[in-house]
Amino acid sequence: MFVARDAKGHLVNALEDELNRQTYTCLACGGGLRLRKGKVVRSHFAHKSLKDCSYYFENESPEHLGNKEALYHWAKKDSTVALEFPIAEIQQIADILVNEKLALEVQCSPLPQKMLRARSQGYRSLGYQVLWLLGTKLWLKDRLTNLQRDFLYFSQNLGFYVWEIDQKKQVLRLKYLLHQDLRARLHYQVKEFPFGKGKLLDILRSPYQKQGIATLTVKQDPSICYYIRQQLYYQNPYWMNKQAQAYQQGQNILNYELKDWYPQIRPIEKADFCQIDQNLSAYYKEFLAFYHKHPQNNKQNLYPPAFYHQYFSKNMVK
Repeated sequence: MFVARDAKGHLVNALEDELNRQTYTCLACGGGLRLRKGKVVRSHFAHKSLKDCSYYFENESPEHLGNKEALYHWAKKDSTVALEFPIAEIQQIADILVNEKLALEVQCSPLPQKMLRARSQGYRSLGYQVLWLLGTKLWLKDRLTNLQRDFLYFSQNLGFYVWEIDQKKQVLRLKYLLHQDLRARLHYQVKEFPFGKGKLLDILRSPYQKQGIATLTVKQDPSICYYIRQQLYYQNPYWMNKQAQAYQQGQNILNYELKDWYPQIRPIEKADFCQIDQNLSAYYKEFLAFYHKHPQNNKQNLYPPAFYHQYFSKNMVK
């Protein structure tokens, strides 16, 4: 942590103030803190004991401290910024509070989904918007974990997206147009924003700003029928459930041909999303309707939700 009270009760900021070794305490719990600084270690505070602090669950990693420091200096160029802002009503510390309403949370390590949901809902219950920026251990890879699903956001311009923060490369990374294929592998586009360049708030708002239509082209998997039959043979729960749904409609997915699985690349499946409160039913419906109207079996061009909505709106007018 970077903010504490000194022996006289004054607020001090390890990123701004010259500090000496004295008694420091946590703003949230009042517990004792140690000042840590040196040639290699950036100046910061760490709890002597965390057992009585309900705000902090562990002392912060160098990655978390470094990313938080970079965001703080970047945000304060153009916005009002509070570093490590305590919110007593929900017993949480916002890593960075921008313009008194946007909480930026740097999350570098996995946490229980129940805790993530409670923290996110806590912010929203008090009128704060929260953006989670994911550190190395939580970056998207080939497949989406249940925890990562709870960090997803959604916009009409970019579809499903997530923010990652990369201390080593010194960039804020936006992964957007997130889709999954029938093997549950992820497909997406990537934009990177170097630390300190441009207005941070404008960058974070970019998924909702007017822009050109984003696209992503993915090749279809010619062996997908064999893969699905194999999954059914081994009684994969996901595909067994799909087969049960097909049976209820008088069908058998073992009889499906390659064309019957188009589109193979689809939006992230419906779920009780943590950060998304929009009703996405129209998006899912328009997505499937578009590809049924425009079948292709060798590749699939993917677009943001706004594209499908505009397409059907124009056709309805005609």
